[in-house]
Amino acid sequence: MITRKSILFLFVSFFVLFGSLVVKAQVIVIGELTQEKNVSPGDSYNGTVMLQNVGTDSGEVKVYLQDYLFSFNGTSQYLKQGTVQRSNNAWISFSPKQVSVPPKERSIVNYTVNVPRVDTLRGTYWSMLIVEPVSEIGPAPEKGIAVHTVIRYGIQIITNIGDTGSRKLKFLHTKLLKEKGKRFLQVDIENDGERILRPKLLTELYDGSGNKIGTYEAEAHRIYPGTSIRQRVDLSEVPVGTYKALVIADCGGDDLFGAQYTLKIENE
Repeated sequence: MITRKSILFLFVSFFVLFGSLVVKAQVIVIGELTQEKNVSPGDSYNGTVMLQNVGTDSGEVKVYLQDYLFSFNGTSQYLKQGTVQRSNNAWISFSPKQVSVPPKERSIVNYTVNVPRVDTLRGTYWSMLIVEPVSEIGPAPEKGIAVHTVIRYGIQIITNIGDTGSRKLKFLHTKLLKEKGKRFLQVDIENDGERILRPKLLTELYDGSGNKIGTYEAEAHRIYPGTSIRQRVDLSEVPVGTYKALVIADCGGDDLFGAQYTLKIENE
């Protein structure tokens, strides 16, 4: 089953053609789209990316590296190697860079990460290995319009230097909003530290007498140093009133970050 997390780094490009088009080759990535390792400076480790052709014709793909950043406003940046300060793509070698996968068969892309023996390395370093079809668009028939879809996969390769790196989160913006008949507390947060975090957002509400009304949660999401995410907590079931809200980003263990707000929930 493909989940929201598993398709987070699929890229889809559309080409509109006149005529019709039958896609007979489709190479997909099997397994996790995130590969993470804890290492020490000077270590090396290996990994694999499994490809499978689920089509009826041979499919050819090219493989390359990019840097990756994202923001709470929904923008993502896929950048040339070495653009991001915490990129690890200079440490990564991989093979093959282009591969033809026979129909109904599998192929493997092998990679090696050689971590420099540098004592100043701290926290998390990452980049993205892109698998992109090399597709040929045949001649278009005389009538009709067809859409040619190209799906690219991005596999995040994450290198953590032991347990090092500062853990810091910054609360950027908070907004109470209504959408499709529901009410949400929207919170934008930024990783202001040196290490990857996976904050789970909890919101505790208290009434004017200090009584706890309830705890409301949002899903945990990965956030790299220097990136930011937007999380929403569903408050649709909270009665009208004014509340003190304690918003907690729980990153596991002792890594808790919080902020306090006053929320006024009104009638629709």
